[in-house]
Amino acid sequence: MLSGLLIVLLPLVVGYLIPIRHPAVLAAINHGVSASVYGILLLMGFSLAGLDNLAGQLSRMGGQALALFVVTSACNLVGLWWLSRRLGLTADPARVVPGAPTSKLAAMAGSLALVGVVVLGVALGLAADRLTTLPLHAMAETLAEWVLYILLALIGCQLRNSGMPLRQILLNHHGLAIALTLAATSLVGGLLAAPLLDLRWNEGLAMAAGFGWYSLSGILVGDALGPALGGVAFFNDLTRELVAFVLIPLVIRRHAALAIGYGGATSMDFTLPVIQQHGGVGCVPVAVVSGFLLSLLSPPLILFLLTL
Repeated sequence: MLSGLLIVLLPLVVGYLIPIRHPAVLAAINHGVSASVYGILLLMGFSLAGLDNLAGQLSRMGGQALALFVVTSACNLVGLWWLSRRLGLTADPARVVPGAPTSKLAAMAGSLALVGVVVLGVALGLAADRLTTLPLHAMAETLAEWVLYILLALIGCQLRNSGMPLRQILLNHHGLAIALTLAATSLVGGLLAAPLLDLRWNEGLAMAAGFGWYSLSGILVGDALGPALGGVAFFNDLTRELVAFVLIPLVIRRHAALAIGYGGATSMDFTLPVIQQHGGVGCVPVAVVSGFLLSLLSPPLILFLLTL
């Protein structure tokens, strides 16, 4: 367990320790993060193509991902609704950020493109099966792990150079409360969903511990439990992001904590523009802190749960 935690956390920590001041380098890192995510998902789709009875496996994956998503989301919404009533955090519609995407379809386009990348990977994997007998699917899984390490290092750099010191993050009580509530309710949902997915209790918890970080959860779960369950974890977390794009504009004015928290780890990056546009600049630090803490918690928690 300790070696697995070290392998995942080391690139994140190393990346966090590197201060970067040059804007061009930061821009290159941001592009590198996007490229790594697409690369991981392409390789994940390639690995899925190697499953026996692929059509049946995909059907089963869809049912399992839907069951996990419904149960965890129900727990999330109840917990975050309760928290939003206690925190009293409110959005400021008068201070919205101009230029952020207002169309839900435009905001969701990036997430839908990720699904397309996985589908492309599956198609390439099926084509490779016809052209060669080499163990390309196993090679794709190994390569995906190395790309994940690169992604973690780049994300560490992003976190270090986000302009928000750790002291400020830890002292943001709203962001901390939202992150802890989302994490706790997700784990409760994973525990409840485990019997429905025919999984052990710790495996159900691990499946729910991605907190929206689909590229990470898909690889870590897939490495331990097989590409099919890795696909379930990926689609569960990606569906969270898609639903968040629709939910945030509807509820952020009255339940800001619920809207920010539901995005999970994505509230510091992919769903942040929607939070900015509809909740105002006052919600931005809270969203960044919540997403930051969930991003730090997810990798070691998934690995720890999978080793129980």
